[in-house]
Amino acid sequence: MKSRYNGALPNGDRGRRKSRFALYKRPKANGVKPSTVHVISTPQAGKAISCKGQHSISYTLSRNQTVVVEYTHDKDTDMFQVGRSTESPIDFVVTDTISGSQNNDEAQITQSTISRFACRIVCDRNEPYTARIFAAGFDSSKNIFLGEKAAKWKNPDGHMDGLTTNGVLVMHPRGGFTEESQPGVWREISVCGDVYTLRETRSAQQRGKLVESETNVLQDGSLIDLCGATLLWRTADGLFHTPTQKHIEALRQEINAARPQCPVGLNTLAFPSINRKEVVEEKQPWAYLSCGHVHGYHDWGHRSDTEANERECPMCRTVGPYVPLWLGCEAGFYVDAGPPTHAFTPCGHVCSEKSAKYWSQIPLPHGTHAFHAACPFCATQLVGEQNCIKLIFQGPVD
Repeated sequence: MKSRYNGALPNGDRGRRKSRFALYKRPKANGVKPSTVHVISTPQAGKAISCKGQHSISYTLSRNQTVVVEYTHDKDTDMFQVGRSTESPIDFVVTDTISGSQNNDEAQITQSTISRFACRIVCDRNEPYTARIFAAGFDSSKNIFLGEKAAKWKNPDGHMDGLTTNGVLVMHPRGGFTEESQPGVWREISVCGDVYTLRETRSAQQRGKLVESETNVLQDGSLIDLCGATLLWRTADGLFHTPTQKHIEALRQEINAARPQCPVGLNTLAFPSINRKEVVEEKQPWAYLSCGHVHGYHDWGHRSDTEANERECPMCRTVGPYVPLWLGCEAGFYVDAGPPTHAFTPCGHVCSEKSAKYWSQIPLPHGTHAFHAACPFCATQLVGEQNCIKLIFQGPVD
């Protein structure tokens, strides 16, 4: 039994493919900003412009009309690109997130829904270092192409804009990323960074409504969904107030020092070290997720052969899943520094009450049209009345 993800990719961090990315001010600015607009009637002329070595965005309106917007160097910004492609313009390579409830045999992604050049994040090089997100990234030829079928339009002020096939969605939490945080509303970001309500389906031709009161500026706790992977944006200031790996380790040692016991076997339980989060250990705490009673592992209480994981709690007779508990290792997901008292259901990842309740109420995009709450540590879809449960530990009898 494995705890997929939980602070690391299954195959480890490799090069530009990592479980977390840090953005730093570049030695030399590489940002770009729109400059010249060309309306072109022949494909050859469009190719000539896009081959000039400058960044450009091409909007194909019909077979005989394309609008090409040239971009010029911007000394005040740094650009970072995210996508599935491993080509050099992509700074951070992302792969599809596979739910922790699926085993490796089921986990083969047949066709990724993440765009090869999914989005770009543009950061100001001067304080307050504002970061903005835009749909689509420039390819190896420094171009973005929106074909005939892509949603695109001319704005009242004359500038062209469009959406990518599966879209880039963003949700800013209400109240920042704190103990008081509440989920915000999912929006779609255009190629030029405007904010729209969601399309009827992920790849519908018709765009949503422009939301003029909102911007593409990323905030602490903003979620970026690339249709196959969801990224959490944390600011430097936000991370300064977030618990660290050391703090989580101290909480683990504190809970183990209290010597919780299995109420039936009376053996002492202990959360394994964060480095041992792959294999279930002998002293590992297990819990009945319908009631929250924590036990050591035992093999009784099965209600039927068909539901292998449905067990009856010997303490209160409640029937439900019985799973090993894992401490949530990724500190960036915690909204506070509280003790690990709650577990997500049905995966058994444990974190603070406020963190568990926050993630339990966030509808994360799933597939091309569904939304559901998921464990932030392993992406398993949450179930049960509250999506999480308060754990009931028994202290030592002596």
